[in-house]
Amino acid sequence: MATYLRLPMASSVPCTSSSSSPLKRRSFSVPCAANSNSSTKIPMPPLNPKDPFLNKLASVAANNPEALYTRPQNSDMPPFLDIYDSPKLMATPAQVERSVSYNEHRPRRPPPDLPSLLLHGRIVYIGMPLVPAVTELVVAELMYLQWMDPKEPIYLYINSTGTTRDDGETVGMETEGFAIYDAMMQLKNEIHTVAVGAAIGQACLLLAAGSKGKRFMMPHAKAMIQQPRVPSSGLMPASDVFIRAKEVIINRDTLVKLLAKHTENSEETVANVMRRPFYMDATRAREFGVIDKILWRGQEQIMADVSAPEQWDKNAGIKVADAI
Repeated sequence: MATYLRLPMASSVPCTSSSSSPLKRRSFSVPCAANSNSSTKIPMPPLNPKDPFLNKLASVAANNPEALYTRPQNSDMPPFLDIYDSPKLMATPAQVERSVSYNEHRPRRPPPDLPSLLLHGRIVYIGMPLVPAVTELVVAELMYLQWMDPKEPIYLYINSTGTTRDDGETVGMETEGFAIYDAMMQLKNEIHTVAVGAAIGQACLLLAAGSKGKRFMMPHAKAMIQQPRVPSSGLMPASDVFIRAKEVIINRDTLVKLLAKHTENSEETVANVMRRPFYMDATRAREFGVIDKILWRGQEQIMADVSAPEQWDKNAGIKVADAI
């Protein structure tokens, strides 16, 4: 097809039939100009009646051959596709499959991964223990969001057991939590922290380190602070175990100071409650100073409208004896 349709410009073909012309060997069986009265027509190849591209091309060649003479010299579009109002080749099998009614509104390309969608909304989600891979990703996301806009707030959602698993086994060093904490303190942005499940150990520190007045907790989330744990010593000599124990004590003192700073409690108070695991529900965490507000989503007004137990008894006609 391309052999038949590759035509020169009308002005480049002389309107003569003389055999002495030096261009005789380059002549074609086509009209010499767009306004020529010659009845010569462009030879067309056999067409596949089911091919919409060839049918459209043949129709243009028959009705308006001038459109095929003046081809753009430098065009990013493949040849002869610009004759369509909306250039489109034959449908691919995937497009045909998606064109059925039950699959009509599916996206034409896969959506991005979920962390990217959250990052687009300036949300950083910590949903795993603080292992090196998690710390690397969170710190990188915080730095990226500050680079994008140092004035917009960053929302840090926390559902993490800190540097331990839920059974208490150590999975990361305490420095993983301190790395995220230091990154938060260096940012110019306002950081809103939200506990959506569990904030244990170092994760509780990150929850309390949010901007003042912007630290939230879901009604049924849990927070817990505890002393750092000594990693498994394995076959270490006694001297190495002693060195590690001293490092754990230093990390514990650092954690106590930071929690006391952000909860506005004394270091003695924080150290006393951290002797054993100290669990806090949303109300207790607010009283201790870890958070500022519980995200009830309208339930505060509902609870305020609830009658007292005595009023319930009175409305139900129950008489309470003064003494039994």
